[in-house]
Amino acid sequence: MESLRIVVVDDEPAQRELIGGFLTKQGHEVFAAASGPEALAYVTNRQVDLVLSDCRMPGMSGPELLSGIKAVNPEIPLVLMTAYGTVETAVQAMKDGAADYLAKPLDLEELLVRLARVTERSRLRSEVRDLQARLVERHRLEGIIGESGRMQDVLALTKRVAPSDATVLIRGESGTGKELIARAIHFNSSRANGPLVSLNCAALPEQLLESELFGHEKGAFTGAIARRKGRFEQADGGSIFLDEIGDLSPALQVKLLRVLQEREFERVGGNQTLRADVRVLAATHRDLERALREGAFREDLYYRLNVVTIQIPPLRERREDIPLLLEHFLRKFAQKNHRDVTGLTAAARDALLKYEYPGNVRELENIVERAVLLCRGRVIDMEDLPATLRPGQRGAAEPLPKDLPGVLADIERQAIESALARSGGVQTQAAEALGISERVLRYKMKKYGLEGRSP
Repeated sequence: MESLRIVVVDDEPAQRELIGGFLTKQGHEVFAAASGPEALAYVTNRQVDLVLSDCRMPGMSGPELLSGIKAVNPEIPLVLMTAYGTVETAVQAMKDGAADYLAKPLDLEELLVRLARVTERSRLRSEVRDLQARLVERHRLEGIIGESGRMQDVLALTKRVAPSDATVLIRGESGTGKELIARAIHFNSSRANGPLVSLNCAALPEQLLESELFGHEKGAFTGAIARRKGRFEQADGGSIFLDEIGDLSPALQVKLLRVLQEREFERVGGNQTLRADVRVLAATHRDLERALREGAFREDLYYRLNVVTIQIPPLRERREDIPLLLEHFLRKFAQKNHRDVTGLTAAARDALLKYEYPGNVRELENIVERAVLLCRGRVIDMEDLPATLRPGQRGAAEPLPKDLPGVLADIERQAIESALARSGGVQTQAAEALGISERVLRYKMKKYGLEGRSP
């Protein structure tokens, strides 16, 4: 155990000398206080790692000292020393925030074990707080890149709605950053210290999606070998982000509507009504108004979700943000991959600034990461960019097909790449956009060597 600054509080001089001397020999810096007020004055004016206090003292008892220390610095752990007759008082003090208690007469070796345990718990709590603080900082609104007028409007609305508990519907094409906005809302709300649980509603079949949302009981279906909490239970006290909400089946729309209205649900295969204090943040790239007209989306659910709508513009409509995003992703991936890549040639930058980005910010991010990995020098050139950004510049490794089947295959491959980019790699959506089945899409991805490639 590392050296600590410890305050020993006891109205009996012999006890102070015994404990203080022992801890000093162990390498700790000890201040011996004869009373609670003396200890409190010391703690108020100096950095202290731990307080070891007698429980029953004249003037100010150990529990009263605990209250005073919590008011000064709630992070300082206090361990009570108690005689047999005051054990109940010590237990109550632990409920009130004391770190531990020891029975008198003290076992000095046991004292060392308890102090090590208390300081380790205190260290872990401090690390957790630091991680939480860094997580919150990472998702501050100021961390979202976008200086265009339209993105500034998005950020202003995000900032206004974040402190509330309102349901928010985030709309925009795939890859525009809907989840990033959802995280910014959560981490700038009163729920920032609670969980943020995410689920893509388009990624799972209906039965599995219901289980993921609401949980299931043991034996509810084949493979349900134990009770499992759903995402709503996991998000209790925090927020849930439901991406691609427009892909929910009619049956699940009814169940989600009940959660939004009553904050109640049952696990699959169960009959116990559960409640969860959860803020719902939803997102979709679909035209929900069209889905309403076609009867594919419930009107009552639409209005429950659409309390506040944040519309994120596609990257092609905020082109002034592209240079900022380029610099950000270049620094990010150069550092992540330990590459000394510092910039782009004029031709490469011009191509990136003029490209339409059907896959939006996510596509730009993937392009820059790929370029950083492929770059042979310190500056990204045209040859490091995908073929879609350098027409007419295919090299020997990627010859221009001359026969009709080759031309059609090249067009088909590029169409699949573009659909995968727009869908963020979600094959169900890409197949739907292309008008083919997922099985056919997987076959063609294998045919063109697109399996396992980032969108």
